[in-house]
Amino acid sequence: MIAVVYSGSKTAFWKIARDGKTIAECTMPGINPCFNDQKSILQALNKKTTLINHAESIKKIYVFAAGASSPERRNELAETLGLFFKHSKITVKDDISGAAISACYNNTGIIGILSSGAHCAYFDGKTPEKNNFGLGYILGDEGSSNHLGKTIVKSFIQEKLPSDLQKQFESKYNLDRPQILERVYKKPMAQQFLSSFFDFFLENRNNKYILDVVTKSFETYFKTYMLPTIAQHPGKEIHFIGLVAGSFQDELRQTAKKFNVEITSITKEPIYNLLNYYSN
Repeated sequence: MIAVVYSGSKTAFWKIARDGKTIAECTMPGINPCFNDQKSILQALNKKTTLINHAESIKKIYVFAAGASSPERRNELAETLGLFFKHSKITVKDDISGAAISACYNNTGIIGILSSGAHCAYFDGKTPEKNNFGLGYILGDEGSSNHLGKTIVKSFIQEKLPSDLQKQFESKYNLDRPQILERVYKKPMAQQFLSSFFDFFLENRNNKYILDVVTKSFETYFKTYMLPTIAQHPGKEIHFIGLVAGSFQDELRQTAKKFNVEITSITKEPIYNLLNYYSN
């Protein structure tokens, strides 16, 4: 029995399989080793009946997590998971590796992540190329749900949203300026808080203002991440992974065309392809 895990900062997706067939699945809060300590991860695991019931039977676990970009972080997360899955061999890699395998398997390509965070890298069929894009939700993540969340929250606080959206946002979340600033600057997991406002984008996906915000965010992403990568690796297929990319596929493809870029594939949930890859 094997398990495959794909985790952003907000949500971790688990699939458990035997002989190539899925027998169980679940989601839990993200397991980003930069933000989640051992205690919080173990507490979250112990709340999932699905994982408790299969913990002793799983022999291999393949984990792809945002924040697992250094050997120290990967070892730290593997050690933590090993306390819960005591009979499992655990392999931990970063989320860009999972995205690359999901989209390309063993082929080359350029991988873009647009989910709770944002990233981009060239994949040579084995390993994503190292770069300086992964700056996190404060300094980077343009195009992600974190970035979109920051944008909408800032506009709400400054009362720059159209009146109908301003009223809707206020009614839906019942937040004021002091509460928002406290959640962002004083309480933990600010990145999850900001990313949670992506629901507002989904609910108002046909609103022109919302679509303009999404498009501008995508344009910044292309200029910051994708175009420099394409310049270094011209002619390679372009693949996108993640909730934001999958939810706004038309806008993403339209933005790509503005930069004369053709997108080969967009995968909303990479966990399915990862499970197929490791099951076979």
